[in-house]
Amino acid sequence: MQQGVAPWRKPWDGSGGGHHCNLISGHRYRGSNPILLTLAMHIRGSALPFWCGYAEARQLGISPKKGSKAAMILRPQLHQQVNQPEAGQREQADGPEGAARSWVSYQPVAVFNAADLEGPGLTELITARQEAAGLQARPEPERLAAAEAVLSAWPVPVSFGGDRAFYLPQLDRIQLPERASFQSAAAFYATWAHEQVHSTGHVSRLKRDLGGAFGKPRYAREELVAELGAVLLGDRLEIGSQLQSHAAYLEHWIALLQAEPQVLFQVLGEARQAVELIAPEGVSAREMDCQAEVQGASRAMGWRLRVVGQSITSSSSIYLANTVYYQAHH
Repeated sequence: MQQGVAPWRKPWDGSGGGHHCNLISGHRYRGSNPILLTLAMHIRGSALPFWCGYAEARQLGISPKKGSKAAMILRPQLHQQVNQPEAGQREQADGPEGAARSWVSYQPVAVFNAADLEGPGLTELITARQEAAGLQARPEPERLAAAEAVLSAWPVPVSFGGDRAFYLPQLDRIQLPERASFQSAAAFYATWAHEQVHSTGHVSRLKRDLGGAFGKPRYAREELVAELGAVLLGDRLEIGSQLQSHAAYLEHWIALLQAEPQVLFQVLGEARQAVELIAPEGVSAREMDCQAEVQGASRAMGWRLRVVGQSITSSSSIYLANTVYYQAHH
């Protein structure tokens, strides 16, 4: 960012591998990890979204190049504790005997980018992973149509016109320039995604602080939530993150992160939380398309589809379990 570039902004590139995944197993990295790995790719100047741990690489005779450094990802671990009241105690108000309390912690895990590895068979591994990604890649018109369906299903209305994109929390409404004013369809959807992430902070949803003035830390923090949330959403919808933004934002983010480095991880958790409302993880693109069609049909029939988040809190983040139900308009 100090070089005047937001390192996570990039178009979608399905030909090079698309999603960040494990080089050996093909397992996709999820949660906030796509952002962490996108940053790591930029630092390394790599175009390969393939990663693996030191031990699993060594098992295949592959090792990191001399002087290369690992990137850190976060591996969630679910913990449960069963409440066992002492003998003779009455049932407590917080739950019956045997009720479980759940929370999530995160373990840092080191992974190396494929460009930082060397050894026999590495080229073949990378080629095989790229070919597998190519077989799963969807044509751009299909990806953009799917993104349109998912974003259109979000209940916050959108108005078009003018030369600025913004979210109005007082009216709970998004304002976007006309589609033709964007450099590409992907840039339009990325900007729409950015404003949708803002709208998740509304008092009726996640209740983030949306009241900061431009140039102030509160404003910079919320903009960073929306920026990183749009990157996660762009990864899930396969539209990339070609956002058009002002250079002043970079200066404010740099100042914010230099003053409070831990804010980045807090913001990552809030961005993940926001994206879970719009496009829940674990739901395939095809399923999101179907959900979007159902939402559109439900509104046409006079019903409203609501998504309610039930949170499992931890010391560093919040996971949302999404429950869907219908509610009639009155």
